[in-house]
Amino acid sequence: MARVELPGYGIVGIRASNGGPLTLTGTNSWIVGEGPAWLVDPGPALEDHLEALFAELERRGGLAGIALTHSHPDHADAVAAVRSRYPAAPLAAAGGEPDVALADGRRFGPLTAIDTRGHSPDHVAFVTGRVGFTGDAVLGEGSVFISPHPGAMAAYLDGLARLRRRELAILCPGHGPLVRDAAAKLDQYIAHRLERERRLLAALDAGRRSSGELLDDVWDAVPAPLRPAAAVPLAAPLDKLADEGRLPEGVERPRDWH
Repeated sequence: MARVELPGYGIVGIRASNGGPLTLTGTNSWIVGEGPAWLVDPGPALEDHLEALFAELERRGGLAGIALTHSHPDHADAVAAVRSRYPAAPLAAAGGEPDVALADGRRFGPLTAIDTRGHSPDHVAFVTGRVGFTGDAVLGEGSVFISPHPGAMAAYLDGLARLRRRELAILCPGHGPLVRDAAAKLDQYIAHRLERERRLLAALDAGRRSSGELLDDVWDAVPAPLRPAAAVPLAAPLDKLADEGRLPEGVERPRDWH
């Protein structure tokens, strides 16, 4: 369990003790403002994490509302427990059946939703002032898994561009440390995806057609034990090229394609 405070912003982050290969050091929940406060991503339903959330919310005068970046369990499992404690607090999300259905530009208390589909079809980020809460769209370290739903990669790049245009100062990610140079991190994320696309196009131009050949050329740094998992996100950039009419005939689709 770790607590991170942003002096001058009225924001506190509480990291759950659910660290692992996909969650890095754990899921970050963010509490914004006071009298009452707003909660971004309640996180996993772990007893110590819930106790820390409730203690901070009580110090800040209760809970005004819950905002979900997306519905993956490590971000959303604690919603039921938080709502049981604060039944009047509405839930805002872009998927499921929330009290407030989010779309790009919609406000929820001090938070403005930004469409950042890609990691999941229902993913949004939130902006308040010059701070962005990025969930799994931008992590504190490493890159993001893009799920192979239709239009995922193009939507993800568009979402990153939306965040970049906001001229944010700090990013509060769903996993990993605070990002104190938001512009540099967003530029890095965009450049990383475009470089991957360039390498993928070069591999296709060289006649590569199987998933294994494309992984060898484009994801060559992936360790052998992770190669089967790496084949799944290969679908998202292939989808983008297909939608743009740039995918050659005969390209092997990854086994878990859609």
